[in-house]
Amino acid sequence: MTYFATQLTPIGPFTTIVDTDDVVLASGWTAEPEDLRPLIHPRIRPTELHVRTELGNVTRAVAAYHDGAIDAIDDIAVQQHSGEFLEHAWKILRAVPAGEPITYSAFAELSGRPAAVRGAASACARNAAALFVPCHRVLRIGGNLGGFRWGLPAKRWLLDHENAAATRV
Repeated sequence: MTYFATQLTPIGPFTTIVDTDDVVLASGWTAEPEDLRPLIHPRIRPTELHVRTELGNVTRAVAAYHDGAIDAIDDIAVQQHSGEFLEHAWKILRAVPAGEPITYSAFAELSGRPAAVRGAASACARNAAALFVPCHRVLRIGGNLGGFRWGLPAKRWLLDHENAAATRV
């Protein structure tokens, strides 16, 4: 069984899809779970989604993050499938500290392929688990936002939110 729940955040509705073990398969700022299901790799993509009012630790982590506990999402398990580079890059993204965004070039270097800047950008673009795999922490050289599936205003809010929380610590 695969479940989803939607909760309100300062950016708008946030929906998370999880498996029976509460492992995140996809997430993003949408009220429509069908916006997320196609982002899940075909090998693990559910054929049915079952609604829940909340998803326990996952829902609490999303709420805590948006309330300022920016590390609340760090221990939530995520499952994504793709090629070796993308899976490794997504793991690297989870280690980028909140409040310390990096460039696509730096992300490519951290991922072990300094020349693969486009590959790094592709890892961000193909990330199904927004927030939990924080692709919003990757910027263009010079600090320009670049792209973000959920919109540049959401990316700016996330970066400002993390910067403010990191500064308070």
